[in-house]
Amino acid sequence: MSQSLHKLHAPGWLSEFRAFIMRGNVIDLAVGIIIGAAFTAIVNSLVKDLLTPFIGLLTGGIDFSNLFITLKGPVEPTLAEAQKAGAVTVNIGLFLNALIQFVIVSFAIFWLVKVVSKLHRKEEAAPAAPSSTDVLLTEIRDLIAHEQKPLA
Repeated sequence: MSQSLHKLHAPGWLSEFRAFIMRGNVIDLAVGIIIGAAFTAIVNSLVKDLLTPFIGLLTGGIDFSNLFITLKGPVEPTLAEAQKAGAVTVNIGLFLNALIQFVIVSFAIFWLVKVVSKLHRKEEAAPAAPSSTDVLLTEIRDLIAHEQKPLA
């Protein structure tokens, strides 16, 4: 048997897929998704454990998670009991919690982008001084241009 029959060739799409996965933007996206998931857990806890009790206190003790309307089925005092009884509910409180979380996440991302862009601008603000070669070439160019001007 010839030696070429013993060689295994990987399909062409495999190298394309490897190049796609190793691109910087794909890896950055994966890291962003992972950090976003962790950030979401923090924001959920911030809203649920810290902000909602204060908002409930300001609104007279309303627990947003139990703010719902029963459309069909038994009317129960809590959302968990209504769902357990099989009632069809409109969960206004859960929507308000999601809305509050969205506002907090948006606000946090706004400040994060603002700080990062400010740091990025500071890095770009100081352009490098021209090298000695650039200065010398500029002087030569100016001398040649000055010599080529017709004398009046």
